[in-house]
Amino acid sequence: MDLRPCPAPCREGFIETRGLSHDLCQSLTHEDMASQSMPDASPAKWHLAHTTWFFEAFVLSPFDDQYQPYHPEFGFLFNSYYNGQGDRHPREERGLLSRPSAQEVLEYRKAIDQSILELLEQEEHPRRSEILRIVEIGLNHEQQHQELLLTDIKHLFSKTILAPAYRESLPLPQGHIEKSLNWITPSHGLHEIGSSGEAFCFDNETPRHRVFCEPFSIADRLITNREYLEFIEDGGYKTAALWLDKGWATIQSEKWEFPLYWSLTSNGFQEFTLAGRRELCLSEPVSHVSFFEAEAFARWAGHRLPTEAEWEISCRDATLKGNFVETRRFHPQTANDEGSPQVIRQCFGDLWEWTSSSYAPYPGYRPEEGALGEYNGKFMCEQFVLRGGSCATSASHIRSTYRNFFYPPDRWQFTGIRLAR
Repeated sequence: MDLRPCPAPCREGFIETRGLSHDLCQSLTHEDMASQSMPDASPAKWHLAHTTWFFEAFVLSPFDDQYQPYHPEFGFLFNSYYNGQGDRHPREERGLLSRPSAQEVLEYRKAIDQSILELLEQEEHPRRSEILRIVEIGLNHEQQHQELLLTDIKHLFSKTILAPAYRESLPLPQGHIEKSLNWITPSHGLHEIGSSGEAFCFDNETPRHRVFCEPFSIADRLITNREYLEFIEDGGYKTAALWLDKGWATIQSEKWEFPLYWSLTSNGFQEFTLAGRRELCLSEPVSHVSFFEAEAFARWAGHRLPTEAEWEISCRDATLKGNFVETRRFHPQTANDEGSPQVIRQCFGDLWEWTSSSYAPYPGYRPEEGALGEYNGKFMCEQFVLRGGSCATSASHIRSTYRNFFYPPDRWQFTGIRLAR
């Protein structure tokens, strides 16, 4: 699927983006929408309410003089981490919020949507340009929560022996010949990375700046389940020398033996997907691996993970197409054979790709002013950068400069591995 323009802060873009959140919940019961499977995940109902509160708190309250809060306690219930917006309900207790009900949250969304649309129609508003800018941030913020909604539901559904399916079954690919891993050598030396800020971007993508890269090569595709299974069968999870110290401590304490959502049966490995449990497809990319697992695999393979600069230099000229949320597959797919061994594949969509780069500010970085400045900058500690988007990412949301970030043990997101050397 070709990349579409970023959602515009206009009536049509607002309705489309907000509507997708609603559509993603259509197959969920009210019980599904209220449940929380772990502290890092949130109930679907909370995602719907939080993204609505964002527009209420950052658009309606400051720019609509006649606006009155929808409910006096919703700011406390649905604030996530914005200290500048006041106290908030504990993250790990979001699953205890039986009220407001899912229906009441949908009514909240409907009311806020109507108020935002009315505000967008005020073309003579003295602060219209600022309104449009923050609405655009809000739409991109909503797209991030659409992805979280899917990954959180997947984690929730995996926790029951019933193994419910979010979508219809995913047939295994037939007749596919898995291509060997090829290496591509981009130009090295001095490059510029980051966003110029001319089109929409988050503040952590700026400023554009120079980096120097020594000669390197990067794999033309993601690592497959078959290749990762070889790592497991070779004792990868039992060999301390392959792991960073914190990684080894994590797999020991958590008793990890294979990726999240894999299970070993008498007939071999199965994998839990948003289509339910099925046989592990060996030609598909290995997914739901932590940074620790990705780094250990790379070391076992005799290679390494790319830096985020190497990834951006390698992928910025790649065609912006891939397996995104719009395909409704909600699962990574086997790399397409595009004919040339020098074509870099799976840059966008399928899986977020771990890099070896710590999530840190670019030289000259300045966060947003006010509470919105808490969006990215305050998390620049102890996390690693991921690039490229996933099968749960909107096509209009991703770009080559986009910087995602998670903690090294995290693996409930759609994360995978690309090697460098």
